[in-house]
Amino acid sequence: MAWNTEQTRRRLKEAAVVEFAEHGLSGTRVERIAARAGVNKERLYNYFGDKERLFTAVLSDELARIAAALPLQSLSVDDIGEYAGRHFDYHVANPHLIRLLQWEALEHGGGPVPEEEGRTVHYQAKVEAFRAAQERGVLVDSARAADLVFMIMALTSWWLAVPQVARMVTGEADLAQRRAAVVEAARRLAQAG
Repeated sequence: MAWNTEQTRRRLKEAAVVEFAEHGLSGTRVERIAARAGVNKERLYNYFGDKERLFTAVLSDELARIAAALPLQSLSVDDIGEYAGRHFDYHVANPHLIRLLQWEALEHGGGPVPEEEGRTVHYQAKVEAFRAAQERGVLVDSARAADLVFMIMALTSWWLAVPQVARMVTGEADLAQRRAAVVEAARRLAQAG
């Protein structure tokens, strides 16, 4: 019987997303990923080399998914509030991405991360899209475009990054109310005029 390499790689990555989001890079065990995927752990080593490279592959895939789901072009179509709202919606539906990024930060202590150069290019494209919107008079130009990008990212994700703090400050999760607050805050923060 032929081995379906792509299906096996996909199953390993899906299992790894869950394990890494739950336990981080250091706390995740290859055996748990393999068991969750229903695959021998040697396949993981054959396909990805080691746990660190698998983490990098998983995070890279997840960042590609959010980039595809929320293209930069939407900034010219949506107002900044709806742009932020769609990011909030994405994070609510995919909370594992924020957890993966938090684990990455803990592992690297704020230092360089794998594939940083390519990721920086992606983020700089966002900054340029915001800068272009500023030049068109759509976004306020009193703040640096890079700062606006980062603040919008924080507005949309912090609810899920620290859900215990969100609950203590705002009460139990009312996602519609939280989304409305994100949309309004983004508009006030960044819209010109």
